[in-house]
Amino acid sequence: MLEVLMRDEGAAVLRDGAAFPSDPVERARALHEVYDAVLSGAATGTVPRSLVSDSWRRSLAAHVDPDRHDPPVVHQAADIDGVRAAHPLGAVLPLLRSTLVSIADEAVHVMIVTDADGTILWREGARSLLRAADSVGLAPGMRWSEDAIGTNAMGTALAVDEPVQIHSAEHLVRTVHAWTCAAAPVHDPDTGALIGAIDISGPLHTAHPAMVQLLAATAQLAENQLRVRLAIADEQLRVRNMPHLASLRGRPGALVTPTGRILAGEPYTGWPARVRIEPGVERVRLDDGREMDVEPLAEGYLLHATQPASTAPRRRALSLRFLGDHPSVLLDGTPVPVTLRPAELLAALALHPDGLTAERLAMLLYGDDGNPTTVRGEILRLRTLIGADVLRTRPYRLYATVDTDFGTVRRALVAGKPAEALRGCAGPLLPRSDAPEIREERDALVAGLRRAVLTADETDLLTDYASHPLGHDDLEVHERLLVRMAMHDRRRPHFAARRDRLLAADA
Repeated sequence: MLEVLMRDEGAAVLRDGAAFPSDPVERARALHEVYDAVLSGAATGTVPRSLVSDSWRRSLAAHVDPDRHDPPVVHQAADIDGVRAAHPLGAVLPLLRSTLVSIADEAVHVMIVTDADGTILWREGARSLLRAADSVGLAPGMRWSEDAIGTNAMGTALAVDEPVQIHSAEHLVRTVHAWTCAAAPVHDPDTGALIGAIDISGPLHTAHPAMVQLLAATAQLAENQLRVRLAIADEQLRVRNMPHLASLRGRPGALVTPTGRILAGEPYTGWPARVRIEPGVERVRLDDGREMDVEPLAEGYLLHATQPASTAPRRRALSLRFLGDHPSVLLDGTPVPVTLRPAELLAALALHPDGLTAERLAMLLYGDDGNPTTVRGEILRLRTLIGADVLRTRPYRLYATVDTDFGTVRRALVAGKPAEALRGCAGPLLPRSDAPEIREERDALVAGLRRAVLTADETDLLTDYASHPLGHDDLEVHERLLVRMAMHDRRRPHFAARRDRLLAADA
């Protein structure tokens, strides 16, 4: 067959919508004639589309038998959930379901999502078709790459890295000739690498020429959503690790993601978009010839110019994330386990960078009943957690480059950037704390953020705040939002129902 394809290179090529009939059944019949002629080695004046011919060549070179029946099993049923949980396309599965599954149900098709190797991870759609899909191996855990099962939309889309549609006898393996399928590849917005394909497959009589365009558009939507998630993750990583960059105290340096993208630099400009960092390497050379030391962080790397021997050691980087229900502390990127009282101490010291006496700390944390002796004991325990070089005495103060999420929110509010403040706010400051200093700062942040949102009076900002834990039960915010929100906005019924529940609760 491979020799026949090579021999017919100059023959007329039958393309969709041209020589083939538009009726899918008639088109399938014509494709079968071409398939049988090529497979038998008979002389023919026509060959399949170049996309299909090329795919047949690759498949035959991989020793795919046109008469074989089953794709290989890569993942057993007991293992598939773990594989799905680790795959990046799981994050956009709700988008794929909302976009494709209803169409698949109506068109008697199944939606399929594969990994980069063509192994099916998810399959949803018309129940009446799932048994038929099982009979040809269109099931989770099965690999549908070209070298495993020959020409098919999923495998071929991954092979050529573009959307494709494969109809009936364009499949190399005969048992799939009753099917038509369209697929589009999906890429990692971080590295650009293929991470999988999305596919719609169904009986040949339900084929629609617009299906491949739909798959291409959906793949683009999925990549866009992954890009948004990446941007959010980048910002969170940047905020968590900015103390490392600040600790360079003006020396050239950059924060780098685990995949080599530059997130932030000092100075701001003059850095490449990416830098290649091999595991274990201690120094890299940039495109402009500069050599930079590589310092591994808990998540990514810090690049910096070699520190002169006479320069004092840089301060350690302390990151406090105390907004919301799960406080966390990172010291030089390493998590430090803390309970509520150490978190309160750290928050108070971060709010007073010039330092506090034991008496003043006792007042801030315990009120009039505060005991300096108790505070000294707690300070001692905290120093064993973060080090005496970070928590200094006389007065008690943090000797580190300190970054706090509550400080970030406060600065955004002062700068008149309520949207940025809301994005950085995971919830109230140490919500379980009754310490006077923490209560005062918590109330100030909550009130300031609410005031800024209401003053801005912007629909998207009100929507985000009404969906936030701080605004979820705020009747005034919901009423203001519904006044501004367009009547045809699809989000309106959700917020109207919540407004009604809040009104009923106040009655």
